[in-house]
Amino acid sequence: MTLIATARCTLALLLATAALPTVAASDLRGSIEQDYEASLGELFVHFHRNPELSFLEHATAARLAEELRDAGFTVSEGVGGTGVVALLENGDGPLVMMRADMDGLPVEERSGLEYASTALQIDPISGREVPVMHACGHDIHMVSLVATAWQMAARRDSWSGTLMLIGQPAEERISGARIMREDQLYERFGTPDYALAFHVAAGLPAGVINVQEGSPMAGSDSVDITIHGVGSHGAAPHMGKDPVVLGSQIVLALQTLVARELSPRQPGVVTVGSFHAGSKHNIISDRAELQLTVRNTNIETRQLLLDGIERIATNLGRAAGLPEDKLPEVSLNNPGTPPTVNDDQLVKRLRGVWQQQFGADQVVAITSTTMGAEDFPYFTTDPAIPSVYFAVGGTAQSDLDAAAAGGATIPSHHSPLFKIAPELSINRGAEATVAALLELMPNR
Repeated sequence: MTLIATARCTLALLLATAALPTVAASDLRGSIEQDYEASLGELFVHFHRNPELSFLEHATAARLAEELRDAGFTVSEGVGGTGVVALLENGDGPLVMMRADMDGLPVEERSGLEYASTALQIDPISGREVPVMHACGHDIHMVSLVATAWQMAARRDSWSGTLMLIGQPAEERISGARIMREDQLYERFGTPDYALAFHVAAGLPAGVINVQEGSPMAGSDSVDITIHGVGSHGAAPHMGKDPVVLGSQIVLALQTLVARELSPRQPGVVTVGSFHAGSKHNIISDRAELQLTVRNTNIETRQLLLDGIERIATNLGRAAGLPEDKLPEVSLNNPGTPPTVNDDQLVKRLRGVWQQQFGADQVVAITSTTMGAEDFPYFTTDPAIPSVYFAVGGTAQSDLDAAAAGGATIPSHHSPLFKIAPELSINRGAEATVAALLELMPNR
């Protein structure tokens, strides 16, 4: 048995026998705090010190699976590579999923924490040994998932249905959720009636819940455009078809998609991040390559932008006089990810639960100012599953106040300086999750 299993055994039995149809906020909070003092804190340090890269989360997944088994769940490993699926059946009722991601990043930690990661791993993309760090808080998510497992197992008299807890690989590569689905996740374990996930947020005060209607995270696609020209001498441009000039026209024209085709109140981004062509000053190349990132907050905008990119590139090729078999080629570099879109009615329902649990001042609805993406929608888009993706603040208020007064800035996610106040973040994430699950899975 793990540390959590031994420390929690007696308390779990007491809670299970004493559970009431509803759980008072103070009782739930106190129980989670005891868990953290007993063993969740040590589990966090373990995960933080031992991060693993995307699709290489073998030891991480094994430890997470062990913890969930000790909590009483039936656990399957190796789903979609290193994915973990844990089920707890508790009578008739809905099947509700809660996801936590597991992977770290190829970043050398310089947070100054005494438990900072010194892990090294071979990056499968570059083939080089690289430092690895939990620079995005996935260690927080996993420990909160374990805390949720213990609380729900101990409170079976307070809910009814089936709880599905997911340990997902490779969120940082926007592909783990898709590959778990391709590995017949729902066909094997059931299709959820509701799905939940949260992300710790360095820009929010520790413990504050941020939940918004609409799209909290953008969809993301990587698009490649290959431009075929006709090479010639730089002193004789009339003898060729210059792909650099055509590529430049395409880059500028693409900006009209957002500026002139998308509604001014509808967010979208088309960024050309790479433009490669040519080899020498006086040679007109016969090829140019563009690499784009495309961001959106709904499926309709995504389609408008992708269709527009192909239309502009293809027809500017025609305007340049290229034959039909030499027109620019537009392709998706990878499947990308749809936008994360919350179910508005479910947001309102859970916001009310969390306001009652934590107080209205601890639940906010702040719209993101960036177009960061997340692969959670692979779990929720096809089929359409009512879902809520929320954020839990992770930075001490004193640090935020100091930064606002001109002190050290708060390190962003993916920074080597990234660090989170773990105790309140983990505890609040678990408490919010348990409160939501008890709402969605009432005792029958």
